[in-house]
Amino acid sequence: MEKVNIYNLDGQSKGSIEVPSIFKFKPRLDLVQIASEAFITKNKQKQGRDKRAGLRNTAEGWGTGHAMSRAPRIKGSGFQTARNVGRVPFAKGGRIAHPIKNERKIIKKLNSKVKKLSIYSAISASGQTKWLENRGHIISDVPQIPLVIDDKVQTIKKTKDIFLVLCELGLKKELLKTKKAKKVRAGKGKRRGRKYKSSKGPLLVIKEDYGIIKAIKNIPGLDAAKIENLSIDLLAPGAMLGRFVIWTQSAFNELNNYF
Repeated sequence: MEKVNIYNLDGQSKGSIEVPSIFKFKPRLDLVQIASEAFITKNKQKQGRDKRAGLRNTAEGWGTGHAMSRAPRIKGSGFQTARNVGRVPFAKGGRIAHPIKNERKIIKKLNSKVKKLSIYSAISASGQTKWLENRGHIISDVPQIPLVIDDKVQTIKKTKDIFLVLCELGLKKELLKTKKAKKVRAGKGKRRGRKYKSSKGPLLVIKEDYGIIKAIKNIPGLDAAKIENLSIDLLAPGAMLGRFVIWTQSAFNELNNYF
C-alpha cells in the first residue's frame, strides 16, 4: 500500500499513514458538474408574482360605437386616470403577460449514486497534483499531496496560530494569493449584499472541532469542515475538481470507511 507522511505543527514529518483506496478512484468531471448544479438549486429561493397584481381596478370594456379601441378602461370621471386603459398587459399598471409562478419546480433531484460518485471523484482529484495545478493552487512548497497533519491542529483557537502552522507547511504563497484575489463585484450585485468576490483557497477537513473552525474564519479563502459534513460545494466549488484539501490524521483514517 502507498503511504504518505504525517506532519506536525512545525512542518516536520512524525510518521506515515496508508493512503485510502478512495484516492485510486478515477475522477468523473461530468458527475461533479451534475451534482454541483443540483446542490446550487437547493439554495435558490422561489419567486412568484401575486395572482391579482395589475387586476385590482375597475377597468371594463366599453364595447363598440365610441370611436375608441375596445380595451378595458378604468371607470369614473374627474380624476387623472379615469378612462385610461387598465388591466391588460400592454397598459401602464396592467398585469404581466406571463408572470413568474412560484409553482415552478427549481430544485433539481439528484440520484443518490451520482451524488456518492461525485464526492468520490472530488476527494480522489484532491490527491492528484495535476488537478490542483489546473485549478490554480500554488503547491510548489507543499511537502506532499495529499497533505496529512497532526490532530493537534484541531485544538488551535487563534487565527494567527493556524496561519503560522499553514505557513510552516508551505501554504504561505497560496494564502496570500487568495487574499489578493478579493475584488469588488462588477454590476448591481454589489448593492445587493454581495459586494465582494474572492477565490477559494485550501479546505481543512477535521474529525472533531475544538475551536479550529472559528479560528480560520478570518483567513480569506480558507474553509474547514468535519469529515461527515463534506459536500460537493466544499470539495469542488464551481463544479471544478482539484481543490487543495488538508486532512487531519483522524479524518484521513475515516476515508477508509467512506469508500
